[in-house]
Amino acid sequence: MPRPAMTTKRKALIFAAHAGVCHLCGGKINVGESWDAEHLIPWEISRDDTDANLRPAHARCHKVKTARDRRDIAKVHRIAAKHNGSWAKSKRPLRSRGFEPTRGRLWQRGELSRPSHATDGENE
Repeated sequence: MPRPAMTTKRKALIFAAHAGVCHLCGGKINVGESWDAEHLIPWEISRDDTDANLRPAHARCHKVKTARDRRDIAKVHRIAAKHNGSWAKSKRPLRSRGFEPTRGRLWQRGELSRPSHATDGENE
């Protein structure tokens, strides 16, 4: 389904429905000030272009939010690709730093002395 056109009438209805307040910063959008009809849930994620998902926002606020949304959009695409199996699996296995030796192994090697309370009972 194609996206509905953003007509002047539709943009004015969105503006009036939210009393001309930027939903991102909460500031009033003044006459002559640049503003956009901004998607509450990014269109790239939801594909929802209804008026219920649109809010007025200052152009500068919208630009900042869109930059932040790019990270979330990329994550949604990664999750979808992993889910449908098109995400390439890593060819390189994870490298482990190994395990530290246990106390018993250290005692056998003589690298760890027995605690003093363990030898107290043997002297009596």
